Amino acid sequence: MPRHLFVPEALRGKAYANTSLPIGDGQTISQPLTVAGMLQMLRLTGAERVLEVGTGSGYQAALLARLCEQVFTVERIESLGRQARRVLDSLGIFNVNVRIGDGTMGWSRYQPYDAIVIAAAGPSPPRVLLEQLAPGGRMVMPEGGSQGARIVLVERCENGYTRTSGGQCRFVPLIGKEAWSDESSAANGG
Repeated sequence: MPRHLFVPEALRGKAYANTSLPIGDGQTISQPLTVAGMLQMLRLTGAERVLEVGTGSGYQAALLARLCEQVFTVERIESLGRQARRVLDSLGIFNVNVRIGDGTMGWSRYQPYDAIVIAAAGPSPPRVLLEQLAPGGRMVMPEGGSQGARIVLVERCENGYTRTSGGQCRFVPLIGKEAWSDESSAANGG
């Protein structure tokens, strides 16, 4: 995937370094190895419907487009969402649907999702997103704050949810109606 197309022109020389880069509006494109690790945790087979929360530059959505059947991505910052759509279109990636809105509310029209990936750190998975996850579905998110988080895999099973913790990471904070909800503790046994 040509990562340089997803970063501002002034930073294109750094596009292939394993580092996060600013993309405007206080947002970043995540480190390539972090993105790869999160997507690997989803164990995609190619036939899935995936929800991405936090479109950002569109880089992760573009990778998802190659790994699954359909991607639905929500970005709260209109200028980023529109730019991501332009880059995706220029690359001929048309199995990604971009919506401007509150990603913590998901995209209920197309639920349930086989996988959900959240590209911002929050205290725990928002209940609304857990409810949009299909039985047997998987959700990956950075759990914690902007100063430090741990990648967490949540899987929906018959009796609730299971959790697996991954490595440490740093992400921008999850912002939205359900980002810091007390009800989001369902995957934590609450």
